[in-house]
Amino acid sequence: DTQHRRGSAAGLKPAILLIDGEGNEVNLPGTDRPALYALPSRAVIQVEDGATIAAGDVLAKIPQATSKTRDITGGLPRVAELFEARKPKDAAILAPLTGLVSFGQETKGKRRLVIIDADGVDHEYLISKERHINVYEGETVQQGEIIVDGPMESGELLKYRGVDALADYIVNEVQDVYRLQGVKINDKHIEVIIRQMLRKVTVVRPGDSKLLPGEQVARIQVTEENEKLLAEDKEPVEWSPLLLGITKASLTTESFISAASFQETTRVLTEASINGKVDRLRGLKENVIVGRLIPAGTGQVYHQERRRAEVDSAVREVDTLLDAITAGTSAVAAQDTAKEVPAVLIQGSDEGNSTLQEMNPAEE
Repeated sequence: DTQHRRGSAAGLKPAILLIDGEGNEVNLPGTDRPALYALPSRAVIQVEDGATIAAGDVLAKIPQATSKTRDITGGLPRVAELFEARKPKDAAILAPLTGLVSFGQETKGKRRLVIIDADGVDHEYLISKERHINVYEGETVQQGEIIVDGPMESGELLKYRGVDALADYIVNEVQDVYRLQGVKINDKHIEVIIRQMLRKVTVVRPGDSKLLPGEQVARIQVTEENEKLLAEDKEPVEWSPLLLGITKASLTTESFISAASFQETTRVLTEASINGKVDRLRGLKENVIVGRLIPAGTGQVYHQERRRAEVDSAVREVDTLLDAITAGTSAVAAQDTAKEVPAVLIQGSDEGNSTLQEMNPAEE
């Protein structure tokens, strides 16, 4: 273990090097790289120095953590960590791009890892010497590949591998906890939670929309906005998926009634009243709270059509009433104009008076 070495051995990096019968370094097939295998901490070497080996022989073994019997409460913190999208300690480092691996000059306590992309641009990363690096000099890595061992961080996995890889990872990790106790859970229940964690997106480029770069909006809102922009031959919105923990996802819902029923009730209601928010009651929880039928089930389509018909009928009645009011207002305005014209002419010049007399011969 590098943390328990003496000072004189702190900078050493144990490795196994293969040589031929003449003492020359053996290169990996098809490359000019020597067959050098770095050993992680606590590795158990299976061969003796100077021993003859063949292809497929085991050089070293990495002992796995002993699995001890534990109850379900021991695995629940892991489930909470996944659903809250927390960053684990000493998380694994993923390759941010595809390229060729190289190692630069080391610094005190750090190793310099360089990835050269397809355009020949160097991307440098400093990694602690205590961490085990999975890649070698001259190796080609793909974006999202693990280059430093450790527990996976959900946000990095989403960033470099996408939504599908993240969903598979969370489902498998949660299922491992429950399978340990013999509990069978259908994947769809976990996938519903993951969907809610991914229902927000971050705007990268707003295009011709009114959104702002970096703004966090609902995925369905961006989808509808892009459909309108594409129908008008305008530039759509570019966005990237955003991962939220279940607590934050519940508090950032569009319905303030639903958010207030979860946590921080006072703050949620205060902000809603200050901002003048309107709750459209489109979700399940807010409809239950106010005592309405939930917008789900076999009768949902019937009730939607019934409400739509009621709204259309009310709109037609309002339009008819507005037309009647407009017609009545026009008639009254015309009568008022006819009454005001003689009065204006009386206050005019003599020519105006003569005109008024011509218009009103009865007054003579």
